[in-house]
Amino acid sequence: MALPGLKSIEWVTTDCYGSLIDWEKGILEACRKEADKDGFSFDEGPFMARFFEVQAEIMAGSYELYAEVLRRTIVKVAREVGWEIEPSRAQFLPDSIAYWLPFREANAAMDRLAKRYQVGIISNIDDKMLGISRRHLRTELDLVVTAQQVRSYKPDPVHFKECARRIGGKKGWVHICSSYDTDVVPLLKMKVPVIWVNRHGEKLEGRKAPGATVKNFRDAAKKLGAS
Repeated sequence: MALPGLKSIEWVTTDCYGSLIDWEKGILEACRKEADKDGFSFDEGPFMARFFEVQAEIMAGSYELYAEVLRRTIVKVAREVGWEIEPSRAQFLPDSIAYWLPFREANAAMDRLAKRYQVGIISNIDDKMLGISRRHLRTELDLVVTAQQVRSYKPDPVHFKECARRIGGKKGWVHICSSYDTDVVPLLKMKVPVIWVNRHGEKLEGRKAPGATVKNFRDAAKKLGAS
């Protein structure tokens, strides 16, 4: 779905992790630091790819807080690569969220968006953990929808339906996101315009194109006239 004219946009929402916060770096650094305690090392690329696969599988099950999703994910993935982590020790990963930092351009771009539009975050996370991340994000938000609030995880569209309910419909709303599967897919079905922050240069390979594709959050803001 094409992006609407700038004058018709009132709301701009974004996911948090992957668009604003560099969670891949945060997760990797936390796991590497913990593995070092055991003298264990792992191949980072396959490890992270498997981490996100397992996380998605767990999220697709019955709802539980994201902190528990992280604990269960790291225990399973670590075991698969021969690194045994007791469940009681897995808390290191939820604790590490305090050290997951924003991408370099994120705060400035969000500030520019907030001067022009009402802005919000729609995220697969707990309220408490998002609150910790917001200490690194300086922009005041007009809306926050979390997995804890709707008791479900994207790509289930309930996050986005709740956002539409709160803002009074889908008209005048554009979403910025980094995950094609969890955000772009459900929003295309809802006919909500999306800007995909494709940091890793993924190929669409037959998938439907979003309204726009950019390399970083700064470029997303520029697409919306907030440069």
